[in-house]
Amino acid sequence: MLHQLPREPLQEPTQFSLFTNPPSLPFPKTPQNPVNQFSFEQNYRNICNHLVSLTHSRSLFKGQTLHAHIIKSGIQIIPLISHHLINFYSKSQRPLDSRQIFDEAPVKSSTTWSSIISSFAQNELPLLALDSFRRMLDNGVQPDDHIFPSATKACAILSKNNVGQSIHCLAMKSGYDSDVFVGSSIVDMYAKCGEIRDSRKMFDEMPDRNVVSWSGMIYGYAQMGEDEEALRLFKQALVQDLEVNDFTFSSVIRVCGNSTLLELGKQIHGLCLKMSYNSMSFVGSSLISLYSKCGVIEGAYLVFDEVPIRNLGMWNAMLIACAQHAHTSQVFDLFKQMERVGMEPNFITFLCMLYACSHAGLVKEGKYYFELMKEGGIEPGDQHYASMVDLLGRAGKLQEAVSVIQEMPMQPTESVWGALLTGCHIHKDTELAAYAADRVFELGAVSSGLHVLLSNAYAAAGRYEDAAKARKMLRDRGVKKETGLSWVEEGNKVHTFAAGDRCHSKSREIYKKLGELGEKMEQAGYIADTSFVFREVDGDEKNQAIRYHSERLAIAFALITIPPERPIRVMKNLRVCGDCHSAIKFMSKCSGRIIIVRDNNRFHRFENGNCSCGDYW
Repeated sequence: MLHQLPREPLQEPTQFSLFTNPPSLPFPKTPQNPVNQFSFEQNYRNICNHLVSLTHSRSLFKGQTLHAHIIKSGIQIIPLISHHLINFYSKSQRPLDSRQIFDEAPVKSSTTWSSIISSFAQNELPLLALDSFRRMLDNGVQPDDHIFPSATKACAILSKNNVGQSIHCLAMKSGYDSDVFVGSSIVDMYAKCGEIRDSRKMFDEMPDRNVVSWSGMIYGYAQMGEDEEALRLFKQALVQDLEVNDFTFSSVIRVCGNSTLLELGKQIHGLCLKMSYNSMSFVGSSLISLYSKCGVIEGAYLVFDEVPIRNLGMWNAMLIACAQHAHTSQVFDLFKQMERVGMEPNFITFLCMLYACSHAGLVKEGKYYFELMKEGGIEPGDQHYASMVDLLGRAGKLQEAVSVIQEMPMQPTESVWGALLTGCHIHKDTELAAYAADRVFELGAVSSGLHVLLSNAYAAAGRYEDAAKARKMLRDRGVKKETGLSWVEEGNKVHTFAAGDRCHSKSREIYKKLGELGEKMEQAGYIADTSFVFREVDGDEKNQAIRYHSERLAIAFALITIPPERPIRVMKNLRVCGDCHSAIKFMSKCSGRIIIVRDNNRFHRFENGNCSCGDYW
């Protein structure tokens, strides 16, 4: 039987080109067993049908038993038998076995080549798929409407736009570019490679479109952040009565989550229920992210509980949702559940665990999961080290955080230094912050957010010239500091505010509400902390600057428009400052409202003067 045969490790080539010769693969001699023509005619159709049935049921042991019978009968030399065996092992996620069947086939038809290329592409071995595609061309076999989609899928996995263009040209020369399946795969390939213009050009020129072409186009726009166009295409697809699939729904729901369009997301969730896509893992993970990002963690729990078969993506989505909403104990419980059901964690899983520990101040637990990851054979990446530095820095163990940076096997990235700067800022270690800022300058070009951290670190240390230098570098490079924005969804419309904003139609009512609320807050004991204004201005100007931050305007708007029985949900693109965090606690106490604020780090649920983060964020 196949599982008793010696195996070699399955490795991908380190590089691929359509124009270079690959290393030759072993081609065993064909067994010399005679084939009884009568037995062949009588049995081979039944065997093919049986293999197809076992492929659908994923019955590995029964399939291997049938494979042993095929070898004894000597009919494995029939191309159609080879095709079904390759497909069986491919669907069983055993591409090495598929390759062995392919290598032993004495006659390789177009169908045989199609099967092996598909096996590699479907099992995330894109280089081997493209390698087989090139060898097929060398053998004089022309690709067809089954082979082209597998080759373009491999290009999409690798984001190899240049190779994808070569395959597209070949499809055009052979006339297959007008085929709906080939054309759709090219649309999807360009979209996943980030070439949205090429994808749209192909999409617009297609005489016929199917769900793959529509889904690929929607995914491409969603990936590029062009959310409005992604939603417009989805609406157009529905108008044309296209039978969308789980991938389409997953892409559109992610758009709603990224844009925090809760009401629209709920409508699409309802459509998923109506079309029975709500139990699909990919849709489930998108719905979990949607409800989590919109501040409705209860909805995320319901989706997770209702999906019968969960893939790793769903587990990771639920882990990060719980971590961001400060449901730390639930994070640990979910990890234990994963172990019980035999779900292997990956590097994203451990990032979720480290994030949860970092934002709860659980240093011991964070170290445990960091070591557990290495014991499981997962090498920590720069993101894991950044999480460890963040964990130690927030907990005040700044020197230990520096030691982690010094012991990293790779060069520290800006996210690592940014984590250390955040810890220094929290614990007011201006000397170490200045040291970290100096190291960041050595990196060269960094993000605008890190430049702001640098400027603030230097300003806090009294190094105003260096702070000005950091801001000047930002201007000289033509990079603008990201404007702090907060937004609220109300009445199927998103209302956005910037600090000191007076452009809204209800500005007069908003500022009046802030004034009334401010008096109650001061009576309750609120005192503005102007240390969060890093400008050399007098006290009154600092007080005015901090009073009208974007999240406060958004909350005031919500107080006058959203019914008292509904929680107020405010989204923010930057980290909430310490004074606003304190002010919103007083706002919740004085107004008697539940206020949920999402910044770029986590969720804060303010209720009766308290925050779910425990003032640790």
